[in-house]
Amino acid sequence: MRVFLPLLMSALLAQAAHAQAPAPAAPQPGQVLASGTLPDEASKAAVLAKLRDVYGADKVVDQINVDQVVTPANWNAYVQKLITPELKQISRGQLKIDGSTVTLRGEVANEALRQKMASTVATSLNPTYTVNNALRVPAGEQRILDNALANRIVEFESGQATLTPAGRAILDEMVQALQKLKGRKVDIIGHTDSLGLRATNLGLSQARADAVKTYLASHGIDGNLLAASGQGPDRPVAGNDTPEGRARNRRIEFRLNQ
Repeated sequence: MRVFLPLLMSALLAQAAHAQAPAPAAPQPGQVLASGTLPDEASKAAVLAKLRDVYGADKVVDQINVDQVVTPANWNAYVQKLITPELKQISRGQLKIDGSTVTLRGEVANEALRQKMASTVATSLNPTYTVNNALRVPAGEQRILDNALANRIVEFESGQATLTPAGRAILDEMVQALQKLKGRKVDIIGHTDSLGLRATNLGLSQARADAVKTYLASHGIDGNLLAASGQGPDRPVAGNDTPEGRARNRRIEFRLNQ
């Protein structure tokens, strides 16, 4: 019995499969494609419900089959623990559950996050499971962006899309980093905490990403190479139950467009 959770950019593909399961279709950008084979309708409903809770019902496409396959003891409970918002921090990756072996693949922002995600998975399972950490920190041009940001938060006035002096100072350093990329396209992604209405947060995150794009374009970066998007509260990197966690979630992310 195997379960795959490939994350392709913002899309998630969940598969519980045996050797005869058909190959799943490629997910469209933004989609959560659930496919493969599960042993019963209850297991299928539980996986779909968790995916919809994490990613939003409108993004989940159900292609799961039900057939005679065998799962380890308490399989459903462990899968529920593994499908979390933290998976959104992996790009171009995969979470594979093969019996009692769990493998994480893909790219994460830094080494601390690489180790933290594997540790979180390991502590959510019982000792009979083995966790293989195949996550990696992107090298080369993405590292130029990551080093320039240096885990700092691009700050805005509270509840607004107006950059603070500290925020503008960070962007001045990002201008220098972007100039080193020699014409590569970059995604500017805005994020918020979970306080307030989701629709409001989505709008605010988009407005803040737009503000960053406008600032960078006004300082010599070709605006045609910059794409701005807002994810609102949907991709947290910390808990929203503390002021510190919420502050970390209110951030601007710079990702090299592959």
